Amino acid sequence: MIYVVRHGETEWNALNKVLGRTDVPLNERGLEQAKKVAEYLQKMALSGTVFVRILASPLKRTHETAHIISETIGVPVTAEKALIEMNFGIWEGEDRRSAAYQAAKRDFFSRYPGGESFLDVAARVYPLLHALAKEPGNTVLVTHNGICRIIASFFKNLGNEEAINFAQGNCEVKKYDFASIPEASS
Repeated sequence: MIYVVRHGETEWNALNKVLGRTDVPLNERGLEQAKKVAEYLQKMALSGTVFVRILASPLKRTHETAHIISETIGVPVTAEKALIEMNFGIWEGEDRRSAAYQAAKRDFFSRYPGGESFLDVAARVYPLLHALAKEPGNTVLVTHNGICRIIASFFKNLGNEEAINFAQGNCEVKKYDFASIPEASS
């Protein structure tokens, strides 16, 4: 099983800016969210869920979230480059609600100018998921909304609109079972 956690809130999240590779820390609300998700995972651990590893994107916001979780549940964090947020290129720092960004977001196959496409991101995240499917024990992944979307697409057959509209809240946890993936069992 994997437990996917999106990092806590940042100022850019609060301002609804496109946030990819810009390395911003958690804001005060994000730090509180990270403490709450750590407590939630600790309750799961005390109820019998055994977490054996935490993998996190190397960016500050995920690093901070993951280390708060690590200190609470006693499992070390390993930085995992495959979990770094999508490179949004020219859209970095722009308003997420802009019509131009929303139109660009609908083109899964094209790279954002100066950035990545959704397919580029899947090409680096899917191999990690296939490798984790072969590992024993439960893993916590601390990552970003764009990567959460790609992980969801690995486990679920998301249509275009579902993929475009997919969002995982700051410090929300989603659980995925590798047993539900036919390729993982072969």
